[in-house]
Amino acid sequence: MISRNFKNVLVVSIGFLSLFTAYGGLQSLQSSLNAEEGMGVASLSTIYASIIVSSMFLPHIMIKNLGCKWTIVVSMACYVSYSFGNLYPGWYTLIPTSVVLGLGGAPLWSAKCTYLTISGNVYAASEGKKRSDVINQYFGVFFFIFQSSGVWGNLMSSLIFGQDTNIANITEEQLQFCGAAECSLNLNVSGTSNKPAQKLVLTLVGCYIGVGVLAMLIVAVFLDNIDREQASEFRGSHEPLCHTFLATFRLLKDWRLLMLIPLTLYSGFEQSFLSGEFTKNYVTCALGIHYVGFVMMCFAATNSLCSFLFGRLAQYVGRATLFVLAAVTNFSCIIALLLWRPDPEQLPVFFVFSALWGMADAVWQTQTNAIYGILFSQDKEAAFANYRMWESLGAVIAFAYSTFICVEYKLYILLAVLLLTMVTYPIVEYHEYKNPTPCVQQSDYISHKETNKKGDGRVIAQTLM
Repeated sequence: MISRNFKNVLVVSIGFLSLFTAYGGLQSLQSSLNAEEGMGVASLSTIYASIIVSSMFLPHIMIKNLGCKWTIVVSMACYVSYSFGNLYPGWYTLIPTSVVLGLGGAPLWSAKCTYLTISGNVYAASEGKKRSDVINQYFGVFFFIFQSSGVWGNLMSSLIFGQDTNIANITEEQLQFCGAAECSLNLNVSGTSNKPAQKLVLTLVGCYIGVGVLAMLIVAVFLDNIDREQASEFRGSHEPLCHTFLATFRLLKDWRLLMLIPLTLYSGFEQSFLSGEFTKNYVTCALGIHYVGFVMMCFAATNSLCSFLFGRLAQYVGRATLFVLAAVTNFSCIIALLLWRPDPEQLPVFFVFSALWGMADAVWQTQTNAIYGILFSQDKEAAFANYRMWESLGAVIAFAYSTFICVEYKLYILLAVLLLTMVTYPIVEYHEYKNPTPCVQQSDYISHKETNKKGDGRVIAQTLM
């Protein structure tokens, strides 16, 4: 029988799985489906810009006032609004809903990370286990389930768009502008691929809205409100509003956080490259938009499996080993993408790139989240708000220059940020190895009621609904 804490991890994971089945599918298609005047990329850039603003102020105050559970539910509603904006995409629908999604993005992820960190520390304290191992496992389980959302979201788009009989024929002339080998500014050549019929687009977005609403219901009904009492106490404490707002920035005084900024930025850069550049300038350009879903399914499936594997493997080989593996993998992929000219006759190569990228991203996501939770366990909300802020800054920078520079230069920028990451991250890891962050007592994390003492005098804490 699974523990109460692990049940909550599963509920959070399944809720995110459902929500990002919708959002992940839409994100993968934005640069191809809404290519007119760069509207899709502008939408993604607006989302991450809004997340940056949101990260500065909202996560700490929302989590402290609403608790993790209801912060997640409210933030999920912001994501669903973006799906409604895609029913009839235009500047007047996509940009406002992108802003709303972005405002909900930072609180959503900060609340999730805080919730998993609390659960991991509670379980580790009650079972006498090493908290870093438990937190790594919990994040591994989460990303195993969560990353599979890319499989289902892209499967839906592939099956629905696969019904379109008006599939574009990619000519040899168009192939000359695919990938990074041709450094011309004809970056919209992939827009020559025919757009799916409007009826199919509406069907797909309608399905995405449905699974988004389902995510909200799953979390609202089944997730335990483990920090309800802390939220109630905070609302009655009358803490100055400016003090709460500035919690994200105060943590920047910690030099360890500053050293982790390149790593966090790189996470945003590499995710935006895959969803904004690889899907458009490699897959859609050479194969057509109907292949985007299948290629991204390969990425998501590999990411999901590796997230679970690395979450457990970290306790045996350590975070540093996994980060080196991810860095070498991404470095190799970047060099190969600089040299390779996309060719429809080399279909398996597209899937190899997405699988390798998924393996590396599994490390960036699980281990970066885990190290934030371990290093800043006393300031979880502010720490994960910083994580989302810097990751989103990397993404918004990448999306912002998307329509202005060639793919070749985007790959060079990605490579430079990766190399910087491998210089600054080891400093933090070495310091943590020499000076481990003290463990935090179980009573610092959760609200609980004490049951009657047993014969051995122990007090059993029960998590409340």
